[in-house]
Amino acid sequence: MAVSALPDLIQQMCEPGFYPHPVAAPVRLLQTHVSYVLLTGDYAYKVKKPVNFGFLDYSTLEKRRHFCQEELRLNQRGAGPLYLEVVTIGQAADSYQLGSGTPVEYAVKMVQFPQDTLLSALYDRGELTDSLMQDLAVAVADFHRGAETNDHIRSFGTVEQIRQAFDENYEQTLGYIGGPQTQAQFDETKAYTDQFFVAHADLFERRMAQNWIRACHGDLHLNNICRWRDQLYLFDCIEFNEPFRYVDVMYDVGFVVMDLLSKDCAALATVFLNHYIERTGDWEGVQLLPLYISRQAYVRAKVTSFLLGDPSVDEATKRKATETAAGYYRLAWSVCQPRRGAVYFMAGLSGSGKSTTARQLAGQIQAIHLRSDAVRKHLAGVPLDQRGDDSLYTPAMTERTYDRLLTLGIALAQAGYPVILDAKYDRNRLRQSAIERVQAVALPLSILHCTAPPEVLEQRVRDRAGDIADATVTVLHRQHMEPFTEVEQPLVQTIDTTQAVPQQIAAIVGA
Repeated sequence: MAVSALPDLIQQMCEPGFYPHPVAAPVRLLQTHVSYVLLTGDYAYKVKKPVNFGFLDYSTLEKRRHFCQEELRLNQRGAGPLYLEVVTIGQAADSYQLGSGTPVEYAVKMVQFPQDTLLSALYDRGELTDSLMQDLAVAVADFHRGAETNDHIRSFGTVEQIRQAFDENYEQTLGYIGGPQTQAQFDETKAYTDQFFVAHADLFERRMAQNWIRACHGDLHLNNICRWRDQLYLFDCIEFNEPFRYVDVMYDVGFVVMDLLSKDCAALATVFLNHYIERTGDWEGVQLLPLYISRQAYVRAKVTSFLLGDPSVDEATKRKATETAAGYYRLAWSVCQPRRGAVYFMAGLSGSGKSTTARQLAGQIQAIHLRSDAVRKHLAGVPLDQRGDDSLYTPAMTERTYDRLLTLGIALAQAGYPVILDAKYDRNRLRQSAIERVQAVALPLSILHCTAPPEVLEQRVRDRAGDIADATVTVLHRQHMEPFTEVEQPLVQTIDTTQAVPQQIAAIVGA
């Protein structure tokens, strides 16, 4: 964009001499549809545009001051070390001054971190990894665990409150049909969400009752997350709209998953999702995920579309925005398409490689991976990284664990997900009961029997570190795999886990 097309204030803020501290010239300007961000070297300054989109209103100086203060306050939760203060900008004649004079504008002052530490930049360099996605899942789970909830916040979890934003999104994008959006995609996406709210009203009620409606981030995509100095920061949360921030935790999760899907990183999205729900125990929340993935993709499409009508945005940027918005509209539509779920039982003794195989298979087929170790500890209220005592492994607790595992698995498979139930399933009684329940609802079913020589099992159990499983070699020696019955045999595929994992997965997927 030509500098002359910018407001006078922003033109002056692009000059190194504007600032009362050393500046790494040239000052770099970034902008979105609602803000300008000036990168000066050690510090970044964010100035809000005087716009009113209905869902966001920065149209007056007082509103911009208020929301600058809210941005500072709310981002202390996920990125406190980055957010420093709200600074005033005064004016004398044609000159603007930072921090002096009668305020004519406000800016949020932040510590400037390297732009190449954004997760979006790591994606561009091919540096997003399974390990990083697991770390991010922990960071988001911890953020949500500490997020405020109360009667007022929970009131935003009603169907009426939630669908208001959906309806606004559709209304505000009517003008883009025939451009980046198509009529068919618009109609089918809207029909899906309309029907979802009707069909799942009881699910939304349960989410409120179970305190999953919290003061969340609200805009948690890869461009609002950085990894700097070995710390993940969740920054630039929604400060301007309570209904966009007082949301189901799956709203935030859906944003991360959506952004990874938009970048063709489905396997990484699966790693993030499975690690998050295992940490939180919020497996039921996955039933909401298609709705929120669609919603978040639609939001990205909408806000990108807004650039098309911004007179300060150049034509090259608008052409790119059209292409980007079209991709998001397609994604919002695609996750609404019907899917048929399936259930996989892992089976095998401790150390047989069930979880390793299941984890890799989940990434390959975008499955929900449910581990009995995690289900058991959540049922008992035991932290995942804490070893359970004998009370965790009584016959009664094992019955509860397998029942919960199967109930979750069937519910998620009926919602359209492939689901992997990762447990020993070493007893005919446990397997037979599970098979009957899955077949009663006409879901496809496979049993993946993981095997390895006894000495390999022992070595793997000895070498375990940082895992939630509690089994020891002594426990392993007490285990026994009851043979599969004639009824079970057609469902069973035996996996030699001494083979390379890619070979194992190829054998399963190709079977």
